[in-house]
Amino acid sequence: MKMQQAPGKGFRDGFTTNLGVIAATLGSAVGLGNIWKFPYLTGVNGGAAFIIIYLLCTLLVGLPVMITELIIGRRARADAITSLQKLEPRQPWYLVGVSGVIAAFLILAFYSEVACWVFAYIFKAASGVLASTDPEVTSQAFANMITNPVQSLVWQWIVLVFISVIIIAGVSKGIEAMTKRLVPCLFLLLLLVCARSLTLPGAAEGLGFLFKPDFSKVTWATVLTAMGLSFFKLSVGMGTMITYGSYFRDDQNIPGTAARVMLADVAVSILAGLAIFPAVFAFGFEPGAGPKLLFITIPAVFSSMPLGGVFMVIFFILTAIAATGAMLSLMEVPVAFISGRLGWSRTTATLVTLAGLVLLGSTAALSNSTMADFKLLGMTMFDLLDYSTSNVLLPLGGLFLCLFIGWRWGLENIRRTASNEGSLNNDAVIGAFYAVVKFVTPLLVFVVLLNGLGIIKL
Repeated sequence: MKMQQAPGKGFRDGFTTNLGVIAATLGSAVGLGNIWKFPYLTGVNGGAAFIIIYLLCTLLVGLPVMITELIIGRRARADAITSLQKLEPRQPWYLVGVSGVIAAFLILAFYSEVACWVFAYIFKAASGVLASTDPEVTSQAFANMITNPVQSLVWQWIVLVFISVIIIAGVSKGIEAMTKRLVPCLFLLLLLVCARSLTLPGAAEGLGFLFKPDFSKVTWATVLTAMGLSFFKLSVGMGTMITYGSYFRDDQNIPGTAARVMLADVAVSILAGLAIFPAVFAFGFEPGAGPKLLFITIPAVFSSMPLGGVFMVIFFILTAIAATGAMLSLMEVPVAFISGRLGWSRTTATLVTLAGLVLLGSTAALSNSTMADFKLLGMTMFDLLDYSTSNVLLPLGGLFLCLFIGWRWGLENIRRTASNEGSLNNDAVIGAFYAVVKFVTPLLVFVVLLNGLGIIKL
């Protein structure tokens, strides 16, 4: 097993194979947003036209920040906070890492609640509870679950314990081993559901919704949507890629790996659209965004087709796989910080993180029931955790990471790390990355921040 040297502290566990690196990093980038948000936004924002704009925005926003984080993590071989302290001692840049660790913890506190709905739906689908073509019935089933405080808490705890067990196993034997199995399963199950969806009568309308270019729908608001999506979908700004980068092998091609992860992430999103929307249109349902599509429309759609119960179970299994990879990377951020900084064992650091998530996560889990009337700044705890991370901490973290690597750390340090000390002939790629991350990406991320705060609206 290949370990990573950590000065003064022996060896750090790390990813052992190229496949493991790709699987873990892609598992972090792929999440629930791939299953419903990207396909839906593609459809309502011009289909193929939106995909083109999104890919361009990803090249200018999401991908440069991902490469930045991976470079920082691999160079420093430490957690998100310590990495920046090592690269720039006695300077406040480490606060960007602090923001990332806090963001990862807060995100997991509410994301685990959404994930628990997905895990619960695997069993609900298998039991036949969701077997109805009437959206009113599936809507009531969803409402019954999220407004039941016992169900919400227990399922959230089950999911958090499941993730904790994998984290305790370590980077190579836990995260890498699990994602190397889950990511291929995700693609296989997606292809299986796609095949069924595309063979339904009337599926062509769903394909048109996704892929027919409609440039009349493209506005500056569309560009802003694509820009924000390209930033949030690659798990950047929250310390996950710095942490995972610290586990990269010395010979890993960072720009190449990041580009492959980006393309695979887009592929998952498009496959999810192919799995969902042809079936949605084939049976005359209206596409909707968010939980309504995932937990209300989808069960009704699958209930309308032959062998729909089987494919419904498969769909929620693949959705749970997508959520698992994202949650592993989120929990690893605070665990890596606690174990590396305080010298605690990985088990202790994970259990402490788990305890904190159980406490804070319970406020998100109860936001639709016991704590529905408890609001701060006019928002439930679920919405507050979502808003504070997505609209404030993540874009702020991404912005200052770009400023750090582009304006403080400099081209020579970037070239040494991204070229693996000169062993890779990628000067042109590094030069293009440096120009974009120094001048273009910070400006665009700043626009994302202003839009998230409601300061600018197009």
